[in-house]
Amino acid sequence: MKYDVLVAGVGGQGVVLASRMLALAAMQAGFRVSTAETIGMSQREGSVSSHIRIGDEISGSLIPAGQADLLIGFEPAETVRNLPFLKKGGKILLNSHAIAPASKPPGSPEYAPGALLTFLKARFPDILCLDFTRLAEEAGTYRAANVSMLGAAAGAGMLPFSKETILSVIETEIPEKHRAVNRAAFEGAIEEIKPVTLTGNRR
Repeated sequence: MKYDVLVAGVGGQGVVLASRMLALAAMQAGFRVSTAETIGMSQREGSVSSHIRIGDEISGSLIPAGQADLLIGFEPAETVRNLPFLKKGGKILLNSHAIAPASKPPGSPEYAPGALLTFLKARFPDILCLDFTRLAEEAGTYRAANVSMLGAAAGAGMLPFSKETILSVIETEIPEKHRAVNRAAFEGAIEEIKPVTLTGNRR
């Protein structure tokens, strides 16, 4: 068994925490796990990606190009940037909430997240795309968007372990004062995607 997950976003979105929870959940489920992070200017909303390799057939901590089974994109531009890692037939879970670059070279084009979303939905008809930042805000804080996306991944059957396993990790990895809102974000995402996964209509 081998299952590779790439989590991509920008600094401040909780990419590393989300990947840690995925890795711990996989280990709780009895799988061998290897992880690695590539972190840019994380304090200035730079690119952050995390590789989670699950299973017995692992060679190296970084996912080779064209091998990721699942790409969890916390931000549209970072999702497009990491598409070369996705294997043919791989799945994408995308947060449609865009974060404009903190800085850009003079003369560079304006960031157009709408065009990126159109491109992704046209190229990957089965993409699961929602504004998880909004869902997290509705649960209590936008900072729980990362946990909201884990809920969606679990609810859509995109992970090789159960949602209960991830919830048990939330209980140990999230400080007690923040657990309730994170559980709400997790469960809220599962409820939100039910009509999407049942009908096959992706947003």
